[in-house]
Amino acid sequence: MPRRANQTTTALLDAAAELRDAVNALRFADPVHTVYNPLDYAWPMIEAYTQRFATGPKRVVLFGMNPGPWGMAQTGVPFGEVGHVRDFLQLDAPIGKPDPEHPKRPITGLDCPRSEVSGRRIWSLIAERYETPEAFFGDSSGGGGHYIANFCPLVFMADTGRNLTPDKLPAAEREPLIDACNRHMARLLDALEPEFVVGVGAWAEQRARECCGGRDGVTVGRILHPSPASPAANKDWAGQATKQLVDLGIWAG
Repeated sequence: MPRRANQTTTALLDAAAELRDAVNALRFADPVHTVYNPLDYAWPMIEAYTQRFATGPKRVVLFGMNPGPWGMAQTGVPFGEVGHVRDFLQLDAPIGKPDPEHPKRPITGLDCPRSEVSGRRIWSLIAERYETPEAFFGDSSGGGGHYIANFCPLVFMADTGRNLTPDKLPAAEREPLIDACNRHMARLLDALEPEFVVGVGAWAEQRARECCGGRDGVTVGRILHPSPASPAANKDWAGQATKQLVDLGIWAG
């Protein structure tokens, strides 16, 4: 298993480095004003997350659309709300600065005073159900094992600092981005060999179905996105997400 664990970790880090370089070569026009790539300035934290938790095949891979400005943008960890990265995952690594940095969206890493609601909701549910990160991430040989990733690594901002999402990009910009992210996701799934791939939100589910087409034995599903921008997510998101994971056969009722 140690040899396999090393192979899994190396495969994921190599895939992330390839994605980093591929998306850095892309260009985006108005209304995109500033683009952050945590795979650049937060790479030490991404290495720490991958080396600690991607230690072998996983039964379940959950992934979201792209980083939020107060979550992964700050920490490099998918849905990485600062408090949970520090206190639950117990990760600590240097976080640099994007160049350029938007004055209304400074990157301060684990010192960020803001808490991202989406990440807080997801990791709070995980911490309540599993109590330790080791129990959540586990490995597939024990019948469990989860991993959390993001489809797109980039954060897009308007000149005002307003968050922009990749699904709203024009086709000429969106399609090369999705192609690069599809290649990365294929490599991630090859390395982790999941039974279940779960999109966090409808757009991520759509990407999951595209990436898993032709993969035998993989069940694709969705959980409600925890963003407070969604009225449905503000009504017992944790209960709704739990039911969806139970209905998919991933969690026990």
